[in-house]
Amino acid sequence: MKLVTAVLKPFKLDDVREALSDVGVSGITVTEVKGFGRQKGHTELYRGSEYVVDFLPKVKVEIALSDDQVEQAVDAIIKAANTGKIGDGKIFVTELEKVVRIRTGETGAEAL
Repeated sequence: MKLVTAVLKPFKLDDVREALSDVGVSGITVTEVKGFGRQKGHTELYRGSEYVVDFLPKVKVEIALSDDQVEQAVDAIIKAANTGKIGDGKIFVTELEKVVRIRTGETGAEAL
């Protein structure tokens, strides 16, 4: 089992959700986050004053998947989230040691 974590531009969330649904992913968790990478923020003008926006708004999508679904999900995220511009985001794939469904007590792949 793997945990796929993707950090994306917020306006790409619906496209990513639809793409994941198309490849059979049934559940995701989404969190609004802020951060920066190579972009290092940007400068904006507000009421005549310049100020630096260090942390840019992003969304973090987390998906617990069985090993055989990971590549399809990652490919779907890449295709849906890509704008070709800096700041498109990152995808992290990590190993899940244990998963437990609270309602039934099921563990492992059955809990997904």
